[in-house]
Amino acid sequence: MALWTKSIRVRLTLAYTLLVLVTLLAFGGLSYYFTGRTLSENLDLSLRNEVRWMRDFIEPQVSKIKPGRGSIDNILERRVREPISALNRPEVDTLFEETDEIWNQIFRHTLHSPKKTYIQLSDRKGNILYRSYNLATDTLVLNDTIPLNSIDLLTGYLNGEPIRTAATRDKNYSYIVGYPLAELRDLLDGMYFIFLLLVPIVVAVSVIGGLALANRALAPVHDISTRARKITAENLDQTIPLRNAKDEIGKLTITINDMIRRLHESFAQIRQFSADASHELRTPLTVMRGEIEIALRTPKAPEEYRNILESSLEEILRMSTIIDNLLTLAKADQGTLDVTFSEVNLKELVEELYEDSIVLAEEKEIHVDLEATAPVVIVGDRFRLHQLFLNLVDNAIKYTPEGGTVRLLATRENGSAVFQVSDTGIGIPHDELEKIFDRFYRIDKARSREMGGSGLGLSIAKRIAELHRGTIEVASELGRGSTFTVKLPIN
Repeated sequence: MALWTKSIRVRLTLAYTLLVLVTLLAFGGLSYYFTGRTLSENLDLSLRNEVRWMRDFIEPQVSKIKPGRGSIDNILERRVREPISALNRPEVDTLFEETDEIWNQIFRHTLHSPKKTYIQLSDRKGNILYRSYNLATDTLVLNDTIPLNSIDLLTGYLNGEPIRTAATRDKNYSYIVGYPLAELRDLLDGMYFIFLLLVPIVVAVSVIGGLALANRALAPVHDISTRARKITAENLDQTIPLRNAKDEIGKLTITINDMIRRLHESFAQIRQFSADASHELRTPLTVMRGEIEIALRTPKAPEEYRNILESSLEEILRMSTIIDNLLTLAKADQGTLDVTFSEVNLKELVEELYEDSIVLAEEKEIHVDLEATAPVVIVGDRFRLHQLFLNLVDNAIKYTPEGGTVRLLATRENGSAVFQVSDTGIGIPHDELEKIFDRFYRIDKARSREMGGSGLGLSIAKRIAELHRGTIEVASELGRGSTFTVKLPIN
């Protein structure tokens, strides 16, 4: 495709011009057709009225018509000698005193008709009794038979030129009124010529106007494009100025600004995530490196080597857990996390979780209490739901002092399955409640390594809840404990 056709301005201008041209051609064609049709209908109506008037005027006066007096040649001769304007003077009756009053009245009537209207009257034998002066010595010739006592529209000829005629006859005379079709053609040809002159003018105006409108309409888009091109990963805090929030350009600007804001937040999260992940992985690697370097400096007893290997294994397991959790979150973000949905008996799942919780809490002598379990069946991934609930229980046990209590609850509420974990732990400050589901976020950073947490458990729990179209909420009181509530749709 040519480069110039890739421009939206050019394409808009071409489309606008094409639309105007098609509209103009359609309008011109319809105007030409309907104008010709209207002119023809009006002409037919006028001819019918004229021939009807002439017939109605002559029929009552048939006995007064005397062709011998006031013959057509004599009448024409007198009319040619006297100017037409004289016919409007009072002396007109004197001028034609030798002419029968009937022909005089017909002639007077023809003065009010268009100049090229032809009138012809003949008797039963075909003798011309009267014809309008513009016929001179020519006679209108009809190819069709004139109908008796009815008016018909026929095509006649005068010197080979077609004439539109209205004709009728009675037992005495034939009446014909005609008008040259060439006059209609000339009028339509003039209209067609004017239309041809207008087409290039309209096209030129459309091109110029289309370009001007396209430039004006796309100027804000060009400005947005220029400003957006200057925004990079280093200055995502910038936005595009909003001109008018109600039009399409304003909506586009709002959308782009929202996208830039989300990108800014995403880049900030990625930077924080990278820093936190590096820190979490660097710590066990540093521990392993230090212990191995110490082991290599001087010979050790087998028991000392065993302790070093056990410590290194713990750090390796810690890194493996972090990597597995990061991989789980990455797959969840990309929508590729393996989940197999089936019917899950929540009561049975929580009872199994209760047995695991007792084992986890045994070391700190924490009492785990299963308050209630309702027979609820939901559709979900059993493995992931177990992972979700276990993360919450593990988090509660970690932050509950020795001798504390952790309570589990599973029930049905307002058409949802509800799982709840409550503890008597250290609690969460109110201003940090919204941050606890962020990756690598930990409330007590000083004790995080001691507790073995990586700050990813709650993030994974939230993503699993979202995969099941559920929610997870937290309520906490500093120094008195926290309650995590998971709500999952039953259907």
